Parts: sequence; structure tokens; C-alpha cells
Amino acid sequence: MIADKLTLRVTEVVRETDQVIAVTLAQSDGADLPVWEPGAHLEFTLPSGLIRHYSLCGDPRDRGSYTVAVLRELTGRGGSKELHEIARAGLDLVVRAPRNNFPLETAAEYLFLAGGIGITPILAMIRVVEASGRAWRLVYGGRSRASMAFLPELAGLLTDPESHAESLVIHPEDELGFPDFAAEFAKLGPNALVYACGPTPMLDALSALAERDGWRDWLRVERFTANPDDVDLDGDAFEVELARGKASVIVPSGVSILDAVRPIVPNVAFSCEEGHCGTCETVVLDGVPDHRDSYLDDDEHESNETMMICVSRSLSKRLVLDL
Repeated sequence: MIADKLTLRVTEVVRETDQVIAVTLAQSDGADLPVWEPGAHLEFTLPSGLIRHYSLCGDPRDRGSYTVAVLRELTGRGGSKELHEIARAGLDLVVRAPRNNFPLETAAEYLFLAGGIGITPILAMIRVVEASGRAWRLVYGGRSRASMAFLPELAGLLTDPESHAESLVIHPEDELGFPDFAAEFAKLGPNALVYACGPTPMLDALSALAERDGWRDWLRVERFTANPDDVDLDGDAFEVELARGKASVIVPSGVSILDAVRPIVPNVAFSCEEGHCGTCETVVLDGVPDHRDSYLDDDEHESNETMMICVSRSLSKRLVLDL
């Protein structure tokens, strides 16, 4: 189901590093916010119209505020740059209620692996796991200590810093090189789970390592960007009927539904164009989608109630969409 939109007010902006800000938002009347769990993200509609997604990194038990951390992407598409420039206390921003495609499952122990801004969903997970008393270990890598957000906050999460010092491993690349992930996997017991978030090369290496060493079923990853080589738009042509637009288009092989309908519906929402962010989620009124996204879960794919029109295609010769 497509989440409702909220207008929230920025209450605080904290510069965590030269390129990372933490933005805290709340209801203007102080009312409770919708609940969320570790791994959830917020979708922002920026004043320019750009849509961006940022992981919640605060305390899920805090119903009064949401906090996200935003890395200024120097080579990005402009969303993070815009938010860095406009974020200030008192600013109202439109968001969609939290959505979680990276849920924290129950385990006897956890290994958390974070690279750079990938610390954001991991931070919320650690808060919950530490409060539960379950065992955890974090290996947090970055280019340098100066580039790594939330270091003091992470240290403050240790209830007993002396006896749990090994739970927190800070691994700046310029000081220590790259972490030995194989060695970290080897330390785990049989009922552990591994949660990883970070840049694509790191996650690709972890996936290959987990496959090689038999840890594939233990590994949970979240990618901020998909691999463009994985976007597959091949397949038979099909017709898409736009129920509200009272028009139809033919979608040939190699062309996305999104690109096919934009000349008719120029304001259709989209962001990543790679099937992982959920911005282009569209209600399916008739037909059978060929789901190729990484956003919806298996049950949502099976229900065929919505689809991601940036990458998914059709198993039927005709789709009717709520556009």
C-alpha cells in the first residue's frame, strides 16, 4: 500500500562531518509520529520536486521525532546537495510515512557491517539490539575518521564500554586498510545474522564471500543504489492502459513503463529508475506484472496490487494502471 504523506518541521540540523548532516523532524503540533522499526526509511519530496530516500537513524522508541543523516553526494543528481543547502530549523518538508525493506530479524547474535553513510540504518538497529541485551559486533569502515558520522554516539551506546569494547570496531581506511570480513564471519556462532549497508563494491564483495563460505542465508544487505547492469528491460512488447489518463501506450522491449508513460503523465513520480527506492510504486487495476524490483517483498509481488514501473514489465499482454 502506498504510504500517506506528512508535512513535518525541521527542529534541528547537526553537522556530523564536513559532508554529512543529521536532520531531525517533528510534527508542528508536537503530536506523535507513525511508529517505525530499525531499517526503515523516509521518502522526502524536496521543494524542487526531487524525491529522495534516507534511512532513519534515531531511536525507534522516540515517537516525537524522526532523524535522518544525509551525505552530500558531490557526483549525485542534486537531491542531497539541495537538502544540505535548505535544511534549517523551522523548514517544513513533505515526507511519506516510514517504509521498511531492511527489517531487523530476531537472532542470538548480530554482526553489523557498515561502510560510510551505510551506518545510518545500522545505528538504529544497534540501539534496539543493545537495549535487548543481545550480543552484537559492529565493524564500521570509512575513508578516514573525519569522514565517519556518529562515532561519539556509537561509543555512547555501549552500556559497559570496558567489557564490551570489542563490540565496536572503527576501521578507517587511511589508517587500517580494508576490514577482513572473512575473519569476522568466522567468529560467528550458528544462530547469528549479518546486516550490512554501504557502497556497492563493499556489498558485492560481502555477497561473494558469503556465497563462497556458506553464509548466504545469514546475510542481509541494503543497497542505496542498485547495480545498473542488473536493470533488465528486455521482453515482449505489451500495452499499458492509463485508467485516469484515459489513454494507452505500447511498451516495447528495452523501454521502461515509466519512460513510455511520461509523455502522457509528465508529473509521474520517480527517483532511482533502478527498482529499489519505491517512488514510482503504482497501483495495478488489471493484468499481471512481471516484477523486477528489489523494493516490494515476496508477498507484495504475489498480490500484484502494485508495481514499480521503472523496471518491472508485464506477464500479460495488457496492464491497466491507476495513472
